[in-house]
Amino acid sequence: QAFSQHCPFLMGPIECLADVVTPDTDIQVTLSIFELASAAGIPCEVDPALVTALAGHRTEASSPEEDYKVSCLLLVFVAVSLPLLAADPASLYNPELDGYNNNLHCLAKAVVQVSAALFTVHNKNIETHLKEFLLVS
Repeated sequence: QAFSQHCPFLMGPIECLADVVTPDTDIQVTLSIFELASAAGIPCEVDPALVTALAGHRTEASSPEEDYKVSCLLLVFVAVSLPLLAADPASLYNPELDGYNNNLHCLAKAVVQVSAALFTVHNKNIETHLKEFLLVS
């Protein structure tokens, strides 16, 4: 907010660039724009730092198809684990914390951010995979 107040001439073009990004935009261009927007403090659909970290952990021994399958299986694992997490006694709302003792309130954001980064690395449609996640859940 302070940056927007003191340098609106700089923040305006960055915000416009972030608004122009569509799912059809080239992935490298999208990541570059999101990196700029993220550095300026603008929230992005895909975290460029997380994408870079996940892309850097690829091993030469595994194929891209194997990595993609593991990413899909990770979402299945999370979807299958949801009922167990919901039944956990630590999954009760604590008014003193304004949240849950086991941080369950952060799970939705984590699933969205990690899956967006994983499927950006694999150049797949994020929305389709999140719909499949909801079906499995």
